[in-house]
Amino acid sequence: MLYGSFIRRIAFTLFLLAGLSFGDILPESGPLRAVAGVSIGRQTPIMATLGLGYHNAILYVEGMGIHKGDNDFWCGLRGNLSWTLFWNKPFNLDLGVSGGYEYARAPNGMHQALNDANNLTVVFPYNYKESLDVGVEIRAHLYGFYSQVGYPLYHFRKHDEPTLTWRMGYMVNLF
Repeated sequence: MLYGSFIRRIAFTLFLLAGLSFGDILPESGPLRAVAGVSIGRQTPIMATLGLGYHNAILYVEGMGIHKGDNDFWCGLRGNLSWTLFWNKPFNLDLGVSGGYEYARAPNGMHQALNDANNLTVVFPYNYKESLDVGVEIRAHLYGFYSQVGYPLYHFRKHDEPTLTWRMGYMVNLF
């Protein structure tokens, strides 16, 4: 009984916030918006972010990768479809669904030494992390700075996958 009441309170709060987010558009801005930025986080260390929105809806695409040599690289690509609460205000929230693929591989000296000692490949000479997931995310923006937390609901591919993703960064409005 308490659980159903809790869900109703959350739903009511989200509908209230969504209703408040339909404020008047400032006269100097139009219904379209574009943003660009950079962020750091888990599991891909650095990502470039682009976003294109119409009124309160916005689509974010972020990604980046680095290749330093055999068995030493990382890459990631994520997308997010969000609804912005308190759009055109200094502080706003983005609530949405996300999905993405992230992969990281790094050399492992202990494994390499074990393979060299046995003169054959017993174990992989590297460690890796891989995640292909779909989940929910929330972003809090304040004057261009933002913090994002995501919870993967389903993993299509996983190896050493995170239970929670996060990013912090800075975005500028292009128009």
